[in-house]
Amino acid sequence: MELNTVIVGIYFLFLIAIGWMFRTFTSTTSDYFRGGGSMLWWMVGATAFMTQFSAWTFTGAAGKAYNDGFAVAVIFVANAFGYLMNYLYFAPKFRQLRVVTVIEAIRMRFGNKNEQVFTWASMPNSVISAGIWLNGLAIIASGIFGFDMNTTIIVTGLVVLLMSVTGGSWAVIASDFMQMVIIMAVTVTCAVVAIVQGGGVGEIVANFPVDEGANFVSGNNLNYLSIFGIWAFFIFIKQFSITNNMLNSYRYLAAKDSNNAKKAALLACVLMTMGPIIWFMPSWFIAGQGVDLALAYPEAGKKAADFAYLYFVQEFMPAGMVGLLIAAMFAATMSSMDSGLNRNSGIFVKNFYEPILRPNATERELVTVSKITSTAFGIAIILIALFINSLKGLSLFDAMMNVGALIGFPMTIPAFLGFFIKKTPDWAGWGTLLVGAFVSYIVGVVINPEMIQAAFGLNELTGREWSDLKVAIGLISHIVFTGGFFLVSTMFYKPLSEERQKNVDKFFDNLATPLVSESTEQKKLDNKQRRMLGSLIAVAGVGIMAMFLLPNPLWGRMIFVFCGAIVMGVGLLLVKAVDESVEDPKPVEA
Repeated sequence: MELNTVIVGIYFLFLIAIGWMFRTFTSTTSDYFRGGGSMLWWMVGATAFMTQFSAWTFTGAAGKAYNDGFAVAVIFVANAFGYLMNYLYFAPKFRQLRVVTVIEAIRMRFGNKNEQVFTWASMPNSVISAGIWLNGLAIIASGIFGFDMNTTIIVTGLVVLLMSVTGGSWAVIASDFMQMVIIMAVTVTCAVVAIVQGGGVGEIVANFPVDEGANFVSGNNLNYLSIFGIWAFFIFIKQFSITNNMLNSYRYLAAKDSNNAKKAALLACVLMTMGPIIWFMPSWFIAGQGVDLALAYPEAGKKAADFAYLYFVQEFMPAGMVGLLIAAMFAATMSSMDSGLNRNSGIFVKNFYEPILRPNATERELVTVSKITSTAFGIAIILIALFINSLKGLSLFDAMMNVGALIGFPMTIPAFLGFFIKKTPDWAGWGTLLVGAFVSYIVGVVINPEMIQAAFGLNELTGREWSDLKVAIGLISHIVFTGGFFLVSTMFYKPLSEERQKNVDKFFDNLATPLVSESTEQKKLDNKQRRMLGSLIAVAGVGIMAMFLLPNPLWGRMIFVFCGAIVMGVGLLLVKAVDESVEDPKPVEA
C-alpha cells in the first residue's frame, strides 16, 4: 500500500506542476474557460477523448464487460461514430461559433430567454454525471487503500476540485493530454498481459461464460435478443446526438482554428475506436477464468463486478502498476469532472453573473468569481457522489445510462436540430425542454416492466432486459415526442425582430465561415505548448521507466520500461516539433 501511495503522490505532483506552469496562460475568462481559443489539435483531441473517459470506464463499464461481454463496447463504438461525424462535419462548425461558452451560441440561435433556461437546465446533468464518475473513482480508491467509501469520496473529491480550479482550461486540457498518453500506455500493457495470460483473443472470447442461447456479443441475462438489438441501435443515435450538438461543442471551442478542431475530432475518433478492445480485455479474461468477484469483494454487495479491472491489476500485473493505474484514474476523473466544474462555472459566470448581475464586471472579478463558482459546483458533485453511494443496490452502469437517456438526451434535441432548421420561433428552445422533461418523467417514473410485458405480450423481463429497454424507450420517446415538438414548432414561425434576426443571421454566418489562425504570434504560442508539455511528458516517461527498479520478475520490470518508453517517446516528439526560429510569446486570443 505504501508503494501505491507514493506513486499516486508523485503523479499528483506532476498535475500540480502542470497547473503551476500553465497558470500564466490565464488572465481572462476566455483563457480560463476555453484556453483563449488558441490550442493545438492534439491537446483539444485529447480533452475531447478524455471527457468521455473516467474512472467509470474502469468500474461500471468494466463490471458490465465482466458480466455481459462485448455489449458494453457498443457505447464506446457509438462514441467513435459520433467523433467520426465530428471530423467529417461538426467539429469545424463548432469552432466557427466563435463563442466562449456554449450557451452564448444558444443565445444567438434562440434568444436571451433561452440563454437563461439552458443555463440552469444544463448544469444538473453534468453535476450528476460528475458525481457518478467520482463515485466510480472512490470505489477503486477505497478498494486499494482500504478507506471508508464516504471518506474516500470526500477526500478524492477535494483533491480533484483543487486541481481543476487552480489552472483553468489551460491546465486541465494540458493535463488531459498527459493523462491520455499515460492511460493508453498502461491499458495497452494490461491488455497485452491479459491476452498472453488468456492464450490469445480467440481463447478469451471462447472461454467467456455465457448463458444457454446467449453469446459473447450480446451478453447474458437475456431472454429476448431483439431487446439488445433495439438498445444498441438507439445507443448509436444517442451518442451521435450527444457528441454533435451545440451544448457539447465546448470540446472544440479551445482549438486555434477550424482545421485544428477537425484534426482533434479525428484523434478522438481513432482513440475511441481502439479503446474498447484495450480497456475491457482484462475483464473478459478474468470472467473466462471463473473469478468470483462477489467472493473476492464481499463488502461490495451487488457492486462487486465494478472491481473487475482492479482485481486483474492486483493479481496479474507487477507491483507498482496498481499505483500507476490509480494515479491515471484520478487524473482521468479530474478531466471528466471538468465538465461539471470549469464548464458549469463558465456558463454561470458568462451567461448569468455577467449579463444579469454584473454587466460592468472586470475580467479580474469574473475570473475570481469563476474559481469560487467552480468550488461550489465541486462541493455539489461531492454531495451527489455521497448520495449515489448510499444507494447500495444501484448499478453505476445503469445510473449512467439513465442519466444520459432521460436528462442529457432531451437537451441535445433543440441544440442539434437548431443547427439545421433556421425558421423556428424562439419558444421552440425552452418549449422542447419542457416536453422533454414531461417525457422523461413518464418513462422514468410511470412506465414499469409490467406495462411493457402486457402491451407486447412478453414473458417476465430480466433485470438487464428492463434496464436496456427502459433506456431504449426513453430514447425512442424523446425522438418521437420531444423531437416532434421541435419540428412542429416550425409551423408557428413568425418573422423575428430586427435585432433577433441579426443574431440568428450571425449564428449561421459564423457556421459557414472557416476560422484560420496562422499568425506569427499564434505560431509562437504553438511552440510554447509543445515545449512545456513535451518536456513534462518526457520526464513522466523517465519516471515510469525508473519503476524498473521495483522488486518484480524480469517481465514485470520490462512492462514499466515499455510503458515509460511510450510516454517518453510522445514527449520527445513534441519537443522535436518545436520550431526554434520563433520565440515564446504571451497567449493570444483567437
